[in-house]
Amino acid sequence: MTKKLFGFDCPGCGLQRSAAFLLRGDFVASAQMYPGMVTLIPLALVLFLNLFVKIKHANSIINTLMISSVALILGNFLLKIFN
Repeated sequence: MTKKLFGFDCPGCGLQRSAAFLLRGDFVASAQMYPGMVTLIPLALVLFLNLFVKIKHANSIINTLMISSVALILGNFLLKIFN
């Protein structure tokens, strides 16, 4: 819908297809479709595990994964716009 209205893909375009590739076990295609998925999955796992087991340096790990996710998503979005 974003592409139809504004003429460019949204920052989340490819997320569902990337998840579908991941569920099929095609990790390379998943990362190519939506590079942010590479850091979003470990982020989700750390957040979930930290609810039950206190992970040492969890805040640093979470912050690093969040910044990496934003950087990958934003970088991918900018590449889509300018290519």
